[in-house]
Amino acid sequence: MSLEELYQRVRGEIDRVIYGQGETVHLALIALFSSGHVLLEGVPGTAKTLLVRSIASAMNLDFSRVQMTPDLLPADISGSSIYREDTHSFEFVKGPVFTNFLLADELNRASARTQSALLEAMQELQVTYGGISHFLPDPFVVFATQNPVEQEGTYPLPIAQLDRFMVKIIVECPSAEAEDQILKNHHATGGRSNPREMGIQQVISPEEIREARDIIRGTHVRDEVISYVRQLVQATRSDDSLSVGASPRAGLMLLMGAKSAARFAGRDYVTPDDMKSIFLPVVRHRVMLSPMAEMEGTRTDDVLENVLDMIEVPR
Repeated sequence: MSLEELYQRVRGEIDRVIYGQGETVHLALIALFSSGHVLLEGVPGTAKTLLVRSIASAMNLDFSRVQMTPDLLPADISGSSIYREDTHSFEFVKGPVFTNFLLADELNRASARTQSALLEAMQELQVTYGGISHFLPDPFVVFATQNPVEQEGTYPLPIAQLDRFMVKIIVECPSAEAEDQILKNHHATGGRSNPREMGIQQVISPEEIREARDIIRGTHVRDEVISYVRQLVQATRSDDSLSVGASPRAGLMLLMGAKSAARFAGRDYVTPDDMKSIFLPVVRHRVMLSPMAEMEGTRTDDVLENVLDMIEVPR
């Protein structure tokens, strides 16, 4: 089975439950198959949590959910040591981060100290406790959600934390047609939100995900496309509207995401259009507006769209 067919099979299961969020699902699967993590931002009620649970349900992966709160401690995520009377020694008890698929719900409600508990896990795929490294399962992916509207009781994510996410997806309210479908098909569920009970079946195994990632890494990228990525990233560093530009990691994430987009489209090579389609989700959370741009009400996405228009697209 080709990677395009595998992608369509997963999409088919998710579309049983999630309506009007095709682009969001597409970007989330790009990140997952590119070994990246996903940050979903949207107002309450836009099915962010249901989307993540639906993706997990379509895959034969271990799944854990952590409701982030201000009083949550790092050990509540990574794990801690307990004393065993029978052996007279301490034993490390793994926390919910030891899973294939971790949902950190309302990530910005956790304190900076607790947020930092995910840094090593997301980058190094391990947890160090008491000087001993404990490796996480393979594959491992973090999906986090946050509410951009309510600021009370929240802690803004630092750049170091944001940079660990491959994409930041803005989850918009559905179109009128999609909302009609939501109301029609979900009004009688009685608050039921378990994707398995709503008909989603497991259609992909961990081994298939690992094989797909290997295929994606081998996707051909022309030198001209690599140069295009470099120019895009460098342009963000020299733009007067941005006080912080994109890091070299952003360029690597762009290339990996474009490879997945190409494979999902049935190609074994990357085009500039693949790059343009994921540029905003990959870069928007890695840059910061200048104070003047903020005062003028400029949006980060507006600046990045100008960067796309400014850089010549290779043939």
